[in-house]
Amino acid sequence: MERISVVVSTYSKKKLWQVLDCVESLRKQTLPPHEILLVLDPDPDVFSYYKLNTPVDVKIITSNGFGLSNARNAGVREVEGEIVAFIDDDAVADENWLRNIAVNYSENSVVGVGGPIEPFWAFKKPAWFPGELNWVIGCSYRGGPSRREEIRNPIGCNMSFRKSAIEKAGYFRADLGRFGKFLLAGEESDVSMRIKDKVPGGKIINEPSAVVFPKVTLERLSLKYILVRSFYEGVSKSIIANSASNQSEALSTERDYLKFLLRVSVLPRLKQIHRFSNLGQLSLLLSSSFAVLVGYALGRLTS
Repeated sequence: MERISVVVSTYSKKKLWQVLDCVESLRKQTLPPHEILLVLDPDPDVFSYYKLNTPVDVKIITSNGFGLSNARNAGVREVEGEIVAFIDDDAVADENWLRNIAVNYSENSVVGVGGPIEPFWAFKKPAWFPGELNWVIGCSYRGGPSRREEIRNPIGCNMSFRKSAIEKAGYFRADLGRFGKFLLAGEESDVSMRIKDKVPGGKIINEPSAVVFPKVTLERLSLKYILVRSFYEGVSKSIIANSASNQSEALSTERDYLKFLLRVSVLPRLKQIHRFSNLGQLSLLLSSSFAVLVGYALGRLTS
């Protein structure tokens, strides 16, 4: 069985307890990781803090630049395993997460594996928030992959790739991905498409049994956050579309998602719009979709 290294990245001392919970879930895996890497922003103070407060079996490194993509790239360069798995610092993994990922790599054509990201709500989920918008909080969303199947890309909180495939693709783009308050995304979509370009016949699989659980805080459900996150999603999609070698594949998942919204999400809620939950969910779906389109349009115009 090929060795799996796990990369976790964080940037703030305030994340310590979440990081420790994440690491503990990795240490309890039924298939132990070959190693756990914690990647930090290049801040000596943060490095010293985590070095002092993190278990000794966690390898701590700093990236060469700020932002999520730079951190992931630093992790890929340092890992010893043939497979590199990524999990967010605010998530915990199901105890069989790595085992269920690993079985897919017995097929040589598989270059990447992802799985469900089920939100762990730090409060009662509000009735007005639709499951179709779970992507806003970095989780699996209604209308996305739900069975074992080949996909364009996994979601960043729960993804893995062959290290050799990432190296062939040229790593994650630093102009995509989270950077401070700039909520750009799509680095996993971009690298997945480039991996498929560089590895003919390579498959990326959605494995429903490989589950992680990120903690969702109340601030992520503010209207401002949802709209800003949606806007940057549109900007990110424009960047990816502008540089993609295969324009049709670049937005294939988004087209399927829009069709799902129109067919399954919007029309049924319109028929029962007298219900408060349906009115709230429909309003949020339309507002988010509009913000994505505005971001996409501006991104295309300014490219």
